[in-house]
Amino acid sequence: MTIFRFSTLLLSIGLILSACTATTSISPTSSSPSSVPTEAPATQQTEAPTPVPDTPAPPAIDVPLVEAPSLVDIHFVNEMDGWGVTETQIIRTNDGGVTWYNVTPPDVTSTGYNAHNFVLDNEHAWLQITDFAKDINSSEVYRTSDGGLTWTKFTAPFGSGRIKFLDEKNGWAFGDLGAGAGSNAVAVYQTTDGGATWTQTYTNDPNQPNAGDSLPLGGLKSGLIPLNMQTAWVSGVIYADGTIYLYRTDDGGHTWSEVNPPLPTGAEHEQMSIDSDQMKFISSQDGFLAVRRSTQTGNYLVQTVVYVTHDAGNTWSLTPTLIPNGGSADFLSATDAIIYNGEQFYVTHDAAGTWNTVTSNVTFGENFAMMDFVKASTGWVITSDVNSHRSLYRTTDGGATWSLVIQ
Repeated sequence: MTIFRFSTLLLSIGLILSACTATTSISPTSSSPSSVPTEAPATQQTEAPTPVPDTPAPPAIDVPLVEAPSLVDIHFVNEMDGWGVTETQIIRTNDGGVTWYNVTPPDVTSTGYNAHNFVLDNEHAWLQITDFAKDINSSEVYRTSDGGLTWTKFTAPFGSGRIKFLDEKNGWAFGDLGAGAGSNAVAVYQTTDGGATWTQTYTNDPNQPNAGDSLPLGGLKSGLIPLNMQTAWVSGVIYADGTIYLYRTDDGGHTWSEVNPPLPTGAEHEQMSIDSDQMKFISSQDGFLAVRRSTQTGNYLVQTVVYVTHDAGNTWSLTPTLIPNGGSADFLSATDAIIYNGEQFYVTHDAAGTWNTVTSNVTFGENFAMMDFVKASTGWVITSDVNSHRSLYRTTDGGATWSLVIQ
């Protein structure tokens, strides 16, 4: 890989802070039983966006610069350092998203939505790419330990799916083997050598001789959430009223058991679903789970129901506030979380006991594509308009004012 040194790009734009901030406290909506534990075996701006202020120049990274990248995905490690995915590149920033550097593996020419990037820290990251035209049952996994300056490539025995690492060596993979008629075949893998080799611990594919049924074929799976190398959860949705699709393993994925968190009042006749990345463990004990509640009868209703655990997922408590519409959620600490419901940002500092709403200077509307917060004050939003033009915004005051970082 040819390396070029570029001098630091310094953005000098005047700071304009003219947006109005509105913060409202949300009274809990009754969702009893609110604390019953369960044993678990087109961007429309209201005002001109605030330009990004000057910041001290960070050291340049010795790879090519990328001008105004069109971001598909982002993951920030802290307020300055982050990783991004475009249609053709893996990129990095060390100044909060103003300057981006190309750290794409040398033989990778297409990324976009066919690529899954997992970031452990500023030095360690993995990239999984599946070539569906070549082989749907395998993928290439690239690993870097120096911030993307060099990569090592391995072939993995799964195609479409997700990889997640607990540290530099130990990780899980969740292979999607295909869905249809409300069912979804999957395979679960583990690695202990950083992704060089993978061992299958479970599959529910009836076409394979070793298929199991403790994690049933029925239901559409949205993801795998590991706590350690023994305990993990699989989330998703099944089209049965009053059922939260959540399964747990405590033996590295070999067997699974159903988890039944308490339902909000009236949800027995409504659909409950867990979308991708809506469950996260902040520590070995503390975790959040956001469930989408919806019904097609009468007036169409969509709410986000939030559960918390403080005992490593052995019990889950239903929190009192039902957030209207709901959407993307970022869980930041044992007490802090942010949810965007399409109109406002909902912020909690007491583990979802109470929420405040934050009205922003930018109305993202249907152009909202994704968000990534590193703490309650600092986060980013990617927007995508009807022409698939993507922009990047940043906030440093909890979502009240947003700076346009990439036009």
